[in-house]
Amino acid sequence: MMCKNRTTTLPGSGKTDSVFKTDSVFFINRILLLFVLGTFIAGCVGIPSNVKPVQGFNASQYLGTWYEIARLENSFETGLEQISAQYSPREDGGLRVLNRGYDPEKQRWKEAEGKAFFVDQPTEGRLKVSFFGPFYGAYNIISLDEHYGYSMVSGPDFSYLWILSRTPQLPDTVLKQLVTKAQELGFETNKLIYVKQ
Repeated sequence: MMCKNRTTTLPGSGKTDSVFKTDSVFFINRILLLFVLGTFIAGCVGIPSNVKPVQGFNASQYLGTWYEIARLENSFETGLEQISAQYSPREDGGLRVLNRGYDPEKQRWKEAEGKAFFVDQPTEGRLKVSFFGPFYGAYNIISLDEHYGYSMVSGPDFSYLWILSRTPQLPDTVLKQLVTKAQELGFETNKLIYVKQ
């Protein structure tokens, strides 16, 4: 037997039970939406299981230009060559990010400017990066040369990986070491794209 929705007017209110039920449903839906969005955003700035960001990170040493040596494919870099990223300080304590790549098919450069902030302590190589609005993605530095000559960066899961260098080319021995480490961590290194610089 189904219950009918009561519409009895509450004393002195001029409102009905059904109005309050509607308000309650609206409120609960808003809470659920906020929860889902919060979970989604948290997931986007997460880190793959069993992967740890570098410790003792020094942001000032990381500033400047980095060249993309290899990556796992992603929609926002498809077909691009000569990719680089430039990092500079922001007044609010974050980092300015300028990504640049050449599209040989369209014969033009593409640029994207964003901002990055530390997820936790600034001595931990774990940042969140945004290129549009309030939406952030994970930037986890999971391997870093002691002289800041090369680094390996992951996204929130195993589908995002970048190998970066201060120079357009990275010695084969170093590159092989990084690829081996990435494979041991669980990344599908057989799908790496080696960027033409």
